[in-house]
Amino acid sequence: MKKLLIWLTALLVAVGLGILVPGPASAATSYCGLQWGSLTKAGPKFSTASVTNVRTGQHYCFDRMVVDLNGPATGYTVRYVPNIVQDGSGFTIPVKGSARLQVTVHAPSYDQKGKVTYNPRAKAELSNVSGYQTFRQVVYAGSFEGYTSVGLGVRARLPFRVLTLDGPGSGSRLIVDVAHFW
Repeated sequence: MKKLLIWLTALLVAVGLGILVPGPASAATSYCGLQWGSLTKAGPKFSTASVTNVRTGQHYCFDRMVVDLNGPATGYTVRYVPNIVQDGSGFTIPVKGSARLQVTVHAPSYDQKGKVTYNPRAKAELSNVSGYQTFRQVVYAGSFEGYTSVGLGVRARLPFRVLTLDGPGSGSRLIVDVAHFW
């Protein structure tokens, strides 16, 4: 009993002196350890590449959209907007979901000779995202004056990140991951 009292006293003294301190509480808990936010993300450079494809995938903690380019992916702007707007015309494109991400790649969907490099058959549904946890719809918003825009309808205004990856070959990818939860 005396040993227990000594250990308890030593523990209380250590805590009182600050030797044993609990770790700092996190102001914002994160889902799956993701520390993303929901503010605009941008890379300001223009690309000499062209957009060649848009595709999506599901992951355990997030849904992913990938924009394929035939050269380096250097510039983009990804942000939550009230409406997805068509490039050039300014027309609003209806998009399913409670929140909308406008993904603008600083690269056209045509080459330097004006030949189209990406012309989706179904502009209102670039990828079938039924059954996805976060994505609701992926729409093509057009390509105008060196920019290509894609609208991403999501379940709610959730945290996201933007990555650029090299390959395959001389191409690259612009990746937008949107978390399933905060």
